[in-house]
Amino acid sequence: MLRRFAILSVVLLLPLATARATDAPASELSLTGKIAHPQQFSLAKLKALASQQVQVSFLSERGEQKMSYTGVPLWALIGQAGGLADTEKAAPLHHTIKITATDGYWVVISTGEIAPDFGGKPAMVAYQRNDEAPGAHGFWLVMPGDKRGGRYVHDVVTIDVE
Repeated sequence: MLRRFAILSVVLLLPLATARATDAPASELSLTGKIAHPQQFSLAKLKALASQQVQVSFLSERGEQKMSYTGVPLWALIGQAGGLADTEKAAPLHHTIKITATDGYWVVISTGEIAPDFGGKPAMVAYQRNDEAPGAHGFWLVMPGDKRGGRYVHDVVTIDVE
């Protein structure tokens, strides 16, 4: 019985060790999918683009969080990659964006939600939080105006337009 428990303990701990090994911040961000020119963005490439700083507050399991983020509007990042590859009328209303983190956490938003001519929500790919060094903790998806922080994704590694 003791041997069986020891084997079970090792098997249960292996996924935890694997998950922690991938928790390091990503040094590059992939923008893929139905955009004109899929590409990689490093910290230097993001910092070279026109940036914005936003002050946000949202609720988390630890209570109210107040943060300052600096980064590039997600819609501008899509524009930097040539925009949507869809030329149909009202194309921004027909697509979703899946944002994935290094730990496998992901969220989905719509292109219509962030397109300036439609929802205009100021979603941002941030590379700096508060006064921390740029890139110290990877990249974040920031959703100003959200009441809860579930769509604030840290360690973003892939943004895929579907």
